[in-house]
Amino acid sequence: METYTAFRIHQDEAGHRAGFEQLPIPRPGPGEVLVRVAYSSVNYKDALAGTGRGKILRTFPLVGGIDAAGTVEASEDPAFRPGDAVIATGWGLSFDHDGGYAELLCVPASWLVPMPEGLDARTAMILGTAGFTAALAVHRMLTNGQTPALGPILVTGASGGVGCVAIALFARLGYEVVALSGKAALADWLHRIGATRILGRDALADAKRPLERARWGGAVDNVGGELLAQITRTLAPHGNIASIGLAGGHQLETTVMPFILRGVSLLGCNSVDVPQPLRRTLWEHLATDWRPADLDALLSKTLDFADLPEVFDDMLAGQTHGRVLVKIAPSTQP
Repeated sequence: METYTAFRIHQDEAGHRAGFEQLPIPRPGPGEVLVRVAYSSVNYKDALAGTGRGKILRTFPLVGGIDAAGTVEASEDPAFRPGDAVIATGWGLSFDHDGGYAELLCVPASWLVPMPEGLDARTAMILGTAGFTAALAVHRMLTNGQTPALGPILVTGASGGVGCVAIALFARLGYEVVALSGKAALADWLHRIGATRILGRDALADAKRPLERARWGGAVDNVGGELLAQITRTLAPHGNIASIGLAGGHQLETTVMPFILRGVSLLGCNSVDVPQPLRRTLWEHLATDWRPADLDALLSKTLDFADLPEVFDDMLAGQTHGRVLVKIAPSTQP
């Protein structure tokens, strides 16, 4: 029986365990596509799932990895043919369906995006779910009237995956970007990827009144909790906040005053089940007019597939930054 290598996660009466396994090669059913994965990436959710520290997976056992890019091996859907380059992010990957930490990935064709011209498997996975989520935030804010004239864009959790891509995207689009980060040692890197100013983690700690002096035209928030409340109090009239993460807590305690007196908008960003037409549009933007000026500057580490488990603890301990790329294909691949 032919097999392929996958990083599989178990949770049962014996507890959590994860590691590399040999699995039988799947055959795509009607409407499905078999993809040979070249690259994946490591997101915070992947680290939580891989270590068992977060309730990310719905079913067990399951192959980890919410990202994948590669080429079609076999297809039972007319939209794709063998050899087509494709991207897979979101939907049920590493949630209730096997994910991208595997040499092969079998998914519904409707989950795949054709690789846009200007990207390949490697560059697409430097972006990955983090980049796609940042692009969704940009899209929602622009659609709701965000302009450079409103003022600078504040990005919290700036050294993380979504944060660093958001900085690069807004800088690419001509906005002044202010990065809020607790990692002072990364100031030079944050400037390099597009931030014009760097603020410490507690820069808004004194913003306690219902309305404070307006300081930001908009914000991409990866933290949530009290920091998100502080942002609402310091946003300029008609500015937008894209809410993405909850590293600082899921509770939001604020007042309606920023919303009814300044017209502030709080925009939720869920990148998992974005409809296919918008999904393709955002990937086209990432490959062309929104593409960061230096994609490789976002990349802090490239791992061979065999070294994947080593990075999970470091990421959860805050010892990584930017994007972490995983090379699934053999070293002969580009």
